[in-house]
Amino acid sequence: MDEHDLIHSPLQQIYRDQDRWVEICIYRMPNTGWTLEVVDDKRNSTVWDGEFESDQEALEFAISEINAIGIVDFIDSPPTNSLH
Repeated sequence: MDEHDLIHSPLQQIYRDQDRWVEICIYRMPNTGWTLEVVDDKRNSTVWDGEFESDQEALEFAISEINAIGIVDFIDSPPTNSLH
């Protein structure tokens, strides 16, 4: 398999708050779980270890993490990659 096999979730989106934004990227390869990556407006990326069973679970986790930390703190000091 190669990158052409990558499946992007229709739930991917730009999340805006406090005049800042992050792109929530959710994708997988065939026969794998979903990967969550959040890219900020300065193109810094945070990718979580582990896979999510559904793209909806990944989206809810991303929004929960961003809201818990605050988008500015999330962007300025992204969480360490962790298992969910």
